[in-house]
Amino acid sequence: MNKYYPNLFSPIRINGVRFKNRIIAAPTGMMDLTPDGRLTVFDVNYYELKAMGGAAAVTLGESITDTQTGESHNRQIHLDDPESMPGLTHVAMAIKRHGALANIELSHGGKYGGLNSIGGEGTADRTSYGPSEEDLPTGEHVYEMPVELIQHIVKAYGIAAKRVKDCGFDMINVHAGHGWLFNQFLSPVQNHRTDEFGGSLENRARFLMMALDECRKAVGPRFPIEVRMNGDDFMKGGMTLEDYVELAKLIEDKVDLFNISCGFHEEDGLFVRTHPHMFLKHGCNVYLAAEIKKHVNKPVAAVGAISTPELAEEIIASGQADMVEIGRELLADPYFPKKSMTGHADDITPCQRCYHCFENIVRSTSVECAVNPVIGHELDCKYYDPAPTTRKKVLIVGGGIGGMEAAITAAGRGHEVILCEKSDSLGGALKLAKYVDFKEALYELEQVFERRVRKAAVEIRYNTEVTPEYVMAEGPDVLIVAVGADPVIPHIPGVDRDNVILGVDAEAEIDKIGKKVAIIGGGLIGCETAINLGMQNRDVTIIEMRSELAPEANMFHKMAVQPMVEKYTTAMTGVAAKEFNEKGVVVKNVETGEEILVEADTIILSVGLRSRTEDVEKFEGLVDEYYPIGNCVKPGQVTGAIHDAYFVTRDL
Repeated sequence: MNKYYPNLFSPIRINGVRFKNRIIAAPTGMMDLTPDGRLTVFDVNYYELKAMGGAAAVTLGESITDTQTGESHNRQIHLDDPESMPGLTHVAMAIKRHGALANIELSHGGKYGGLNSIGGEGTADRTSYGPSEEDLPTGEHVYEMPVELIQHIVKAYGIAAKRVKDCGFDMINVHAGHGWLFNQFLSPVQNHRTDEFGGSLENRARFLMMALDECRKAVGPRFPIEVRMNGDDFMKGGMTLEDYVELAKLIEDKVDLFNISCGFHEEDGLFVRTHPHMFLKHGCNVYLAAEIKKHVNKPVAAVGAISTPELAEEIIASGQADMVEIGRELLADPYFPKKSMTGHADDITPCQRCYHCFENIVRSTSVECAVNPVIGHELDCKYYDPAPTTRKKVLIVGGGIGGMEAAITAAGRGHEVILCEKSDSLGGALKLAKYVDFKEALYELEQVFERRVRKAAVEIRYNTEVTPEYVMAEGPDVLIVAVGADPVIPHIPGVDRDNVILGVDAEAEIDKIGKKVAIIGGGLIGCETAINLGMQNRDVTIIEMRSELAPEANMFHKMAVQPMVEKYTTAMTGVAAKEFNEKGVVVKNVETGEEILVEADTIILSVGLRSRTEDVEKFEGLVDEYYPIGNCVKPGQVTGAIHDAYFVTRDL
């Protein structure tokens, strides 16, 4: 029995197959597949890393059973193509050689097999078939799926199930949630059929049940079949928790494991409930699994922002679920299971729930994590890591997140590392995250990095202002500058008044902030500051000169931020601050020139950051190996600082 998390690390048998612990790496898709839907060596290493990290099973996502009708974007695995088998075989072997079970999600996009999807491109020129005929607001048309096509797709599920079993997979996951094919047929909102596939719940579930039966026939009796289904659609008129309880009872004899999620991916705002945003509590969807577990005798898995071993242990120990499925957290730290099991939970890199992973995969078709630079580079980081030929003296200026990452990686490679910080503590701007409830993961990230620095062979020098003379006297072989950026202070009359404060100081000086607050700048930082203050019952107005709030936020995080802005603040766009006075802010409409007063006790400046170019330039030429990194080069989020630091020092 594990002494740290005994329930989480107790084995479980599902249909005779032993899972070494209760953690499944949740289904994730890859968009750097070949154009014909085949896995690459990079994908194999991506999934293998999760197995190396200690998960009991690793699940491939977005694997399509019938490509021509069910591929919802142009980067999904083609299970109906025999030529996909070599890649599937290699990834199954890679997962299994680390003691994990290889699992794969069998899916079909339903009507999104012929519509534009937020996930990518390439299918809108095909005919769209859904449960019922409909005209969409986009002008796209969906045809009712003929019974003959239903029967064809059922057979395709059986062929796909047999194929992946032949490739060495240990189980399959039939996707019946998130607004895809089976969920569309289950939904009373989308299914208006009058034949045997419409009307009653049993009729609406018939397609799914036929596919499950076909899969069982294909893989045999002693092969686990997992079903991924919603516990609530969160749509008006859609399936509710009570409906899904009945569905679970209906299909219980056909499946071995229930994976309970929620939401419709393609519906506005629901993507960020399926994959919970930072404003929602951790494990916010677990109650859905817990309720369904009360009504079935098969094991149930919970999913959704389960980001700590303490939460996972409590879920299993309390009987809310038998297993947990973890997605984004295993990008932030694939070694979450092993670190938890061995008593090193305080070294787990926390997921920020920032959607950088989703945004990057949609934008560039390659996966990346904001806080783990290895993701997307698994192959390189696995095989290309030559030991340093010379032990170097590395001087790092700045103890923020970039400076700490540089120190950790350089010290780990055996170099002599000196980390200089001008204040009396490490962490930089991330230290302020402790004052914001929904930024707890960002503060924990700073704490994790600080612990790593202290454990590494790093000499930390606090209260040390590094100058060119200091560098010359120290004589390092390598100089890394990570001094961050300064807040922009606009040239507006009254900016030096006592009621005007910098946004970077707002959270730390919360007691100085009045009841009515005006925030100058509606970028992402300004919006998040406004939300935090609004949650504390302050009357907050965002003043933004542009026509759009948080334009730099990725599309998924914006789905989460916008409703919170609407709930907790008043936002004014297309207006510029003209003057600050004792009553508040005089703003001017950029189009009409109209001026109005926005009353405020406190004015917070959040108009952006400016790189410390002078600090960067003054160190130029002092050391041959000189590397400025992070915000002092280009203001951004933690991603740039961490990634820059990791790859610079990895090459030393």
